[in-house]
Amino acid sequence: MEETTRDLTGIESMDQCRHTLEQHNWNIEAAVQDRLNEQEGVPSVFNPPPSRPLQVNTADHRIYSYVVSRPQPRGLLGWGYYLIMLPFRFTYYTILDIFRFALRFIRPDPRSRVTDPVGDIVSFMHSFEEKYGRAHPVFYQGTYSQALNDAKRELRFLLVYLHGDDHQDSDEFCRNTLCAPEVISLINTRMLFWACSTNKPEGYRVSQALRENTYPFLAMIMLKDRRMTVVGRLEGLIQPDDLINQLTFIMDANQTYLVSERLEREERNQTQVLRQQQDEAYLASLRADQEKERKKREERERKRRKEEEVQQQKLAEERRRRNLQEEKERKLECLPPEPSPDDPESVKIIFKLPNDSRVERRFHFSQSLTVIHDFLFSLKESPEKFQIEANFPRRVLPCVPSEEWPNPPTLQEAGLSHTEVLFVQDLTDE
Repeated sequence: MEETTRDLTGIESMDQCRHTLEQHNWNIEAAVQDRLNEQEGVPSVFNPPPSRPLQVNTADHRIYSYVVSRPQPRGLLGWGYYLIMLPFRFTYYTILDIFRFALRFIRPDPRSRVTDPVGDIVSFMHSFEEKYGRAHPVFYQGTYSQALNDAKRELRFLLVYLHGDDHQDSDEFCRNTLCAPEVISLINTRMLFWACSTNKPEGYRVSQALRENTYPFLAMIMLKDRRMTVVGRLEGLIQPDDLINQLTFIMDANQTYLVSERLEREERNQTQVLRQQQDEAYLASLRADQEKERKKREERERKRRKEEEVQQQKLAEERRRRNLQEEKERKLECLPPEPSPDDPESVKIIFKLPNDSRVERRFHFSQSLTVIHDFLFSLKESPEKFQIEANFPRRVLPCVPSEEWPNPPTLQEAGLSHTEVLFVQDLTDE
């Protein structure tokens, strides 16, 4: 049995399988069903979540009620026995009711405190199987509230049986009617079945809600007009065929409510799915619009930064040109005067600029090559960076200070003659 349970439920631990079977009174079907419910997210009947119990509508005047009266005595012998026992029965039940009534003032009814509802159900199932055997309808192994919730969620009929241990008809009903194969088949295939003894706190609480008049007591509950409603009450010692007929009649008379509720629930689900799809489409459109807006903002920001960079470059270029022009003017002002052509120490230099233009000026042999550089730098058509080259021999004149020439040489030291042609090479792009 433990191996079968492990195969059906997927539980690897043999001890856990044994514990599960013990919880369900070694009922494999109930243990497997409870385990599957847990895997589907339905709370286990042995770990019920704290929730507000469903309210059941019992005030509907359209409730179908069927009461089976005890058969009247037949014949002279039957009536004689009935009349002889009548005073004893009346005295017994009167004294018993007075005793119970007085006992309530001495100590509260222990059944009024429900501390372990699942334990009450399991205890009743265990005592039922010990007395009537294991051939019975599948008991719902959970609290009354859980049974109502499952019946509501699954849109099924819920048959509630309240067992009166002290009633004279309970034993015959359980043995001959409730355990009849045709009754078992009908209950197991078409409804949920919840049962408990009224001597248990859970059963007593349910009996106070359903207000039974006699035993055996059966109540058919279903979702009607969006409320869990009692739609049928069967009381008294009812025979198997009669019970099947009554249950079938109640279900057929109320089946349209379940069909309507299924259609409404399906319509609500479809509406919810449609609304969810519309919400998803709206969110997708919103995200797309936000993404477009984000890209537009980024593009505007990119253009703004680019324009700022261009503007900054223009300003920097203007400042550079202005500083360059100021530097040219300063260099021009600082140039020494040009020697006269008659001065024997003068040097006539012809400069060939990169734009193929020529510039001519005289310098003094004693002047530094820096003066030549400053003169060329002050010209508008000269490049920003340049070097001066002599052709014979071909060489670059050290006109600006460097590591090799911290102090540039004079024209005479550089070996220039009275007439020279020097070439200006543009170094701006290097």
